Amino acid sequence: MSKPQASKANHSETSATGGQPNQLTSFEAGMKLFHARQFQEARDLFVLAVRGPERDVANRAQLHLAMCDRRLQQVIVSLGSADDYYNYGVALINLRNLPEARTHLEKALEMSPGADHVHYALALAQALAGDLGNAQQNLKRAIELEPRNRLIARQDADFAPLASHPPFDAIIYPEKKNW
Repeated sequence: MSKPQASKANHSETSATGGQPNQLTSFEAGMKLFHARQFQEARDLFVLAVRGPERDVANRAQLHLAMCDRRLQQVIVSLGSADDYYNYGVALINLRNLPEARTHLEKALEMSPGADHVHYALALAQALAGDLGNAQQNLKRAIELEPRNRLIARQDADFAPLASHPPFDAIIYPEKKNW
């Protein structure tokens, strides 16, 4: 029985010229960085892999290089109305980018100070960030402007950890004061 031949992928970590990483090694290292969301570092390795002799690896590296370039491009968000700032702020809350979410929601509140949904979202962002004093004030104002917000807060999983903490319990469950 003959010994199976090693595939081309199993050759040494560096090429015969200059100690440079080989194409497959560069691609694999780039993939690890890509999955770790380190797109600039991954991009540099994909550039090396594109230049290698294996067309299949070069093609896959080229595709990942393009994906890195798209992810590295800065997105410029053009917001004009209070609703634009509110919607973007809520999206940022969902991504747990709380400082930026608060900034956009505060801008929405400047533009539309009587918007109960903006007060509610800002209260949520503040509560998640640990700013309980301001969160309490904004939640209270959201409920004053629209009493249904009390029911929404009771059912909101993000407010659940605060529901039993004063003063949130008094805002969310005012009927419990008499128990």
